[in-house]
Amino acid sequence: MAILLLIRHGDNDVFKTRIAGRMPGVHLNSAGLQQVQALADSLTSAPITAIYSSPMDRALETAAPLAANHSLEVSVHPGLIEVDYGRLQGRTYKQLKRLKIWKLVHEQPSAVTFPEGESLSGVMKRIVAALDGLACQYGDHSLIACVTHGDLIRLAVAHYLGIPLDHYQCFSIATASITTLVLGKNRPQLLNLNQVNVLEWPKPPPEKPS
Repeated sequence: MAILLLIRHGDNDVFKTRIAGRMPGVHLNSAGLQQVQALADSLTSAPITAIYSSPMDRALETAAPLAANHSLEVSVHPGLIEVDYGRLQGRTYKQLKRLKIWKLVHEQPSAVTFPEGESLSGVMKRIVAALDGLACQYGDHSLIACVTHGDLIRLAVAHYLGIPLDHYQCFSIATASITTLVLGKNRPQLLNLNQVNVLEWPKPPPEKPS
């Protein structure tokens, strides 16, 4: 059974205000660089066999310190790439809230196909095919790091735990977090979900002046 470390990329200056998707030139910010170095250092003693990454800059930058610590090359895997949001890519969340499809994303994601982009059901099939392929490629107890994106990790976990796609957003995946899956001949196992070096929680919105 292969052990897959699903790692979400670190912080950047885009993802909190707009849907970055496959926009070029989205790089880690200073906080993100600190996050991914801390993540890499936390895995220094882990017997990582191989490191795979989404081709997006923010993912490759997340994989880099981990690869340096283990003297490994980063292999780009197209199955780990971010969702293709089509015409929604780059829009602010304020703009997205006005769209019917964005409401559907949160109410019935299994029915969503982004205009000129992917369907969420297709994304689930893509990430599962990628992870299954990597699990088959390596031997039992091989530890494989896969640097990817939040929605792909949620969709993968939902699939392997038998959670319907419409409920895949019921758990959070923080930036620079690790989620660990064991895949093989037996039933998949989730060893940990959304492990972070520093625990954070949702903060209340700032009070409006009276």
